[in-house]
Amino acid sequence: MAETCNHDCNSCKADCGEREKSLLAPTNEYSSIGNVIGIVSGKGGVGKTMVTSMLSVLSRRKGYETGILDADITGASIPKVFGCKEMAQSDGQNLIPSVTKTGIKLMSSNLLLEEEGLPVLWRGPLLAGMVKQFYTDVRWEYLDYLFVDMPPGTGDVPLTVYQSLPVKGIIIVTSPQELVSMIVEKAVHMAEMMHIPILGIVENMSYFECPDCKKRYSIFGESHIEETADRFHIGHVAKLPICPELVGLCDSGKVEDFQGEWLDELFGVIEQF
Repeated sequence: MAETCNHDCNSCKADCGEREKSLLAPTNEYSSIGNVIGIVSGKGGVGKTMVTSMLSVLSRRKGYETGILDADITGASIPKVFGCKEMAQSDGQNLIPSVTKTGIKLMSSNLLLEEEGLPVLWRGPLLAGMVKQFYTDVRWEYLDYLFVDMPPGTGDVPLTVYQSLPVKGIIIVTSPQELVSMIVEKAVHMAEMMHIPILGIVENMSYFECPDCKKRYSIFGESHIEETADRFHIGHVAKLPICPELVGLCDSGKVEDFQGEWLDELFGVIEQF
């Protein structure tokens, strides 16, 4: 910070730590949020929402006060996965998050719509502003963990999350296809540019296990996730199978009932970070 700094970052072009700090959005007076964890992907359709939901469920099962901020404004699906259908309420000053049957707090654009199938036809700046408001204007109260389900790619909304929220680390979600390395590379480089630690990588749809013989089949090609993780120095890898039961629970709004140890070790990494 320069000696002549007047602390007015809006009129200053200097690239300093004080300016970077000033971009962080404050929580409201009713909220205290411990750890913000982003769940990201380089492309859509890889299961980012499912991973966000499962990690949140694991967090709640361990007794942590847990919330999910659905930053995928135009593709919001978190409420459906948890079976939350009632619109979000307000106390006159702040939005009140919906609460799932096990006590996970949710805020999503779908909780503000009269019908969940209605599209959100907004441009980038409005979407980014909404995400920021979900952090500042929601009465989260006390949270140990706030998981942020981000939209795919490296556009306005992920940039807003990285700059405005105190993201402690991110989890990258991907799939087994050959183009994975390139997609992951984009997410990795964006995190590095924003100085955000990468806590792990999840390969969804990694394999299908026959319920009879227990043999595993690589439906979408052989996994290269270990090589990808090594290349980008990502220390922790998890693999999610193609599991009809798990998909059925998400489709029916009962993700909190899932059973499986696929992400236990990864949550342990988050817990210890």
